[in-house]
Amino acid sequence: MPDLLLSDAELVALTGYKRASEQIAELHRQGFARARKSMAGGVILERAHYEAVCRGPVTQAPKVRKPAVRMA
Repeated sequence: MPDLLLSDAELVALTGYKRASEQIAELHRQGFARARKSMAGGVILERAHYEAVCRGPVTQAPKVRKPAVRMA
């Protein structure tokens, strides 16, 4: 099972910074809006959010059918 959060080493590689405040500023600039500071002073970035941002926007909306209306 992959880790739920990016590691400290991954955050340094991704941002080029070691300080949490600089990492968060760079992550926000790159579009990772959910990056935040932990209570311990480190950076929290969920791997699922990282992967979703890296995949980019959805190019086609899913097709959804309207439910059939039943008369009582």
